[in-house]
Amino acid sequence: MSWETVIGLEVHVQLRTAEKLFCSDGTVFGAAPNSQVCPVCLGLPGALPVLNREAVDLAITAALGLDCQVHEVSVFARKSYFYPDLPKGYQITQFSEPLATEGVLEVRSAAETRRIRIRRVHMEEDAGKSIHDRVPDGTAVDLNRAGVPLIEIVTEPDLRTPAQARAFLQELKRTLEYMGVSDCNMEEGSLRVDANVSLRPEGAEAYGVKTEVKNLNSFSAVERSVVVEVRRQTAILEAGEEVVQETLLWDERDGTLRSMRSKEESHDYRYFPDPDLPPLRLQPERIRGLEAELPELPARRRTRLMEEHRLDGRDVEVLIASRSLADYFEALVAIVGEAKPAANWIKGPLLKEANRVQRSVEDLGIPPRALADLMGLVDDGTVSGTMGRTVLGQMADSGKTARQIIETEGLSQVQDSDELNAWVEAVIEENSEEVERYRSGETRLIGYFVGQTMQKSRGRADPKALSALLRNRLDN
Repeated sequence: MSWETVIGLEVHVQLRTAEKLFCSDGTVFGAAPNSQVCPVCLGLPGALPVLNREAVDLAITAALGLDCQVHEVSVFARKSYFYPDLPKGYQITQFSEPLATEGVLEVRSAAETRRIRIRRVHMEEDAGKSIHDRVPDGTAVDLNRAGVPLIEIVTEPDLRTPAQARAFLQELKRTLEYMGVSDCNMEEGSLRVDANVSLRPEGAEAYGVKTEVKNLNSFSAVERSVVVEVRRQTAILEAGEEVVQETLLWDERDGTLRSMRSKEESHDYRYFPDPDLPPLRLQPERIRGLEAELPELPARRRTRLMEEHRLDGRDVEVLIASRSLADYFEALVAIVGEAKPAANWIKGPLLKEANRVQRSVEDLGIPPRALADLMGLVDDGTVSGTMGRTVLGQMADSGKTARQIIETEGLSQVQDSDELNAWVEAVIEENSEEVERYRSGETRLIGYFVGQTMQKSRGRADPKALSALLRNRLDN
């Protein structure tokens, strides 16, 4: 039998606030254990929560960017369960009346654009963290994360392949970063994903029994774990057995899944409205004001850049990887006047330098005007393209301008025939065997001679003048 994979995702996103959701404790990652806590997040008797207005605005912004309907009234509820890192014995979240519903995010995967529906976006507080490798034969608890503001984004079961799930998460992460609602740093836990996976016979309408896969700390882990789970469920169904609804843990080290617990239903958590928090009531003006402040989001920017500048879709995907990189590109185009050369310099040499020094483009110390000046020096023949890339690296390291580096290092391209002749004669004298082969008909060796001469000149020789001079010398 042919099986169709059905995937839905639950994405927890930490909102970019300096304070927690219901108290003024900090949210700094990496702080000393249990140093960012107070009676509220410790769950001490009599401590009352006070809602963080900034977190609400960020949650509304995220929902609007995902084309959700933001409700003027939503309700905080208590989700009861017992675990050492949940000191109150319940989590404050939203359940029956969430902040926003009925959104959509378009995703491109394998040359296909698919509309993934967003079932809901709701606010909640994070739990603490249990640490199993700090204390011998024991578990430590760090409550710094307890009370950190989150939104949970729940999709409809609209994804059909592991690759689509990965593509959705990449587009979601980029969209949230464009809006500035989260840094989405998976290594620090700012974005966490659970995947719900089921199979059904091809063409069937009813969904199969789903399992939930947890402990997914990268997009590749999401994709690989879903592949493994689909294979597992396929084997079970084809053996005539039934899939059990359960929560599974992904082991990144050996690429396996193991059962964690049977999957709970909503009634297991005994949801009820939090008596300490009144319903969240939003004025329509507040929602409209936040909507008016939304930036141009990745999907719209992708389309506009392709239409305005006639760029290849693959180029644009690189350029819109972050809002700051797209801004850099547009600022550079405004200076140099041509999109294709600007795109080539950014997605090639500039990003290579950013990766080399492990900094973002905006922190590289090479503003668009400085890169435009270097491009101009390459275009007018002051330096070769190869030397221009070398100069770019020195700009990143030193903070100097291209002109300062070229003048100080004496890197201007040499077109003087006497100096070129000296390099050419030296290369010919050092490569007599290759000279004979060239003169015997292996004319493709001209590239070898150009390369050797460029190396001897430390990249300063004018390639066009050099090529003509070499041909003239070798052919006579």
